[in-house]
Amino acid sequence: MEPMAKHSMLYSYKLAVLSKAMWKSVEKDWQNWIKPFNLNLNEHHILWIADQFNGASISDIASYGAMHVSTAFNFSKKLEKRGLLTFSKKQEDKRNTYVCLTEEGKILLHETLRVFNEQTFNVYQGSLPIKEIYGRFPEFSELVSIVRHLYDDDFIRQFNDDSFISSKPSSKQRSYL
Repeated sequence: MEPMAKHSMLYSYKLAVLSKAMWKSVEKDWQNWIKPFNLNLNEHHILWIADQFNGASISDIASYGAMHVSTAFNFSKKLEKRGLLTFSKKQEDKRNTYVCLTEEGKILLHETLRVFNEQTFNVYQGSLPIKEIYGRFPEFSELVSIVRHLYDDDFIRQFNDDSFISSKPSSKQRSYL
């Protein structure tokens, strides 16, 4: 095997295993966080994105939620059946289906955010030693750069701009924290 091919293979393997290990921990923590609300990860993520955009297209949910369009649609339908969101078409854009949170959906989402406890998130806890040593959490810039080349700037914008979870929303997003 060529040295460059071997290096590429080992790099990809290490990144895959580290990403999988990180995701496994994040997924477990996230599921434990929202379990009392009878939500799964995709449902919670859909509620969050729909709230941030004050109504989002299924395409936006799929893009920002890193999920397939059919996944975004199917889980949104489940949320609609629970009375947590509604489907609609815009007069100026009949091609796309949009979802908006109902009042019940907003209340549920905001309650999940209110009870969030960073002490129960292992990845956060695992980052604290770095914060103690360097006075800051690990930077995402290198990971964001890799993902930017895999996806696009619109997807990455949510990581470059704290408006997705801050009090200063971008023009398309709104905030509640």
